[in-house]
Amino acid sequence: MSKIRYLLLFIFFGVSPFNNVIAQEIDQEIDHIIQAVFNDDKGPGGVFLVAKNGRPIYQKSFGKANIELDVDMANDFVFQIGSMTKQFTAIAILMLEDQGKLNTHDTISKYIPDYPNGNNITIHHLLTHTSGIKDFTSMKSIRDIAQKEMTPKMMLDFFKDEVVDFVPGEKFDYNNSGYLILGYIIELVSGESYEDFIQKHMFDKIGMTQSMYNTDRQIIKKRAYGYQKKQNEYVNKTVINYSVPYASGALMSTVSDMLKWQNALNQNVLLRKEIAQKAFQKYTLNNGESFTYGHGWHIREMNGTTSREHGGSIFGYKSMGVYIPSEDIYVIGFSNCDCHSPTQVTLDIAKLVLEKYITKE
Repeated sequence: MSKIRYLLLFIFFGVSPFNNVIAQEIDQEIDHIIQAVFNDDKGPGGVFLVAKNGRPIYQKSFGKANIELDVDMANDFVFQIGSMTKQFTAIAILMLEDQGKLNTHDTISKYIPDYPNGNNITIHHLLTHTSGIKDFTSMKSIRDIAQKEMTPKMMLDFFKDEVVDFVPGEKFDYNNSGYLILGYIIELVSGESYEDFIQKHMFDKIGMTQSMYNTDRQIIKKRAYGYQKKQNEYVNKTVINYSVPYASGALMSTVSDMLKWQNALNQNVLLRKEIAQKAFQKYTLNNGESFTYGHGWHIREMNGTTSREHGGSIFGYKSMGVYIPSEDIYVIGFSNCDCHSPTQVTLDIAKLVLEKYITKE
């Protein structure tokens, strides 16, 4: 660890020389956790960041950002984040609620009058994956539209007449269709496209300069190209049109920008605290049973303390983020091959930092 990093640890956390040794040991242990999975220097890689009190204490990259051009991965490369997009969609909905433009208890028929059973499905049901609507990613016919340019209305029409899986509020079942509908509601209520709303009211406001709506056409500086593994060989990712995942999984970012996002949430930059808290609490089903999902985050426990977690997966990329509010620890990991999942790696790093760093500060 560099002298500058030691100095930062001392300034921000009061780290003693003894704890400097501990921090160096943890660095090595984090390296070991990552390299057990991301162990091919010539293949696709990833980037991992650990932050304490809003500031990075570990950040490293592994493998290649582009195999064809033999480009090494770097910490500031841009990845597709898949379902971590749902965090932004959920907070966008809460921002509109904070502005008095909608209520999460509104039924979706208020905004989409012709939606089947829309009088019984609320925005809350969509946010918490309890709507019972058919998940469009589970439909075999998804292959017919995967590479087509689709409007949000066309996507709704694609799945809205499917038989529902259960009565709204009856159970939790992770559902991409619900977040697609939320994106459409954001457009209807705000009068802006989903892409423009997220860019203007979130990315630009927070200073997330390397974050954007997915595109394979636009030139993206420092883009980590996506790969898959077929029969033990790396291949270029499957091509899809990002109008299909839309508000459920179509954003790009960097680990540093995602730390800006987490800090903005902590500092109530986008929302009043009482409104934001709706995203970070557990809810109950119709029968009163609690389930572990808020609005855009899984609400779980790690070593006896609450954690907020979410991952993402889209052709060629995987992502995972863990936030521990009691200790202000944030761990984020990106991979540019869906053959390498950062999920367990990120969880293991968070547990390590929580157990060894925090207990010995």
